[in-house]
Amino acid sequence: QVQLVESGGGLVQAGGSLRLSCAASGRTFSSYAMAWFRQVPGKEREFVAGFNWGGGSTVYADSVKGRFTISRDNAKNTVYLQMNSLKPEDTAVYYCAADRTPRALISRRSLSYDYWGQGTQVTVSS
Repeated sequence: QVQLVESGGGLVQAGGSLRLSCAASGRTFSSYAMAWFRQVPGKEREFVAGFNWGGGSTVYADSVKGRFTISRDNAKNTVYLQMNSLKPEDTAVYYCAADRTPRALISRRSLSYDYWGQGTQVTVSS
């Protein structure tokens, strides 16, 4: 079992930056694949970025590649999402998620994930 708590969301102007944090408690997240998703009302939850099981590789959605960076601090059991050059279309609730199944490739499907945080709102104004 793992508990996830996101923080760091807020309101920012287009072109600005935010850093989201996801603090994990319970089993250390080195035993899970970790990912960030986002969701806007009326749409499905969308994969943003993630580490595969074991943390050896990262994957990004095309829409955020080159602007967002996922990182982790194992000592703090925390995963970060640094978001730069933000656009109004990045506005969403951002969720941290953990997948306990060992997979060679990280899953981009929300149904693959076993644990979720409560979400943090990111709003980018134009």
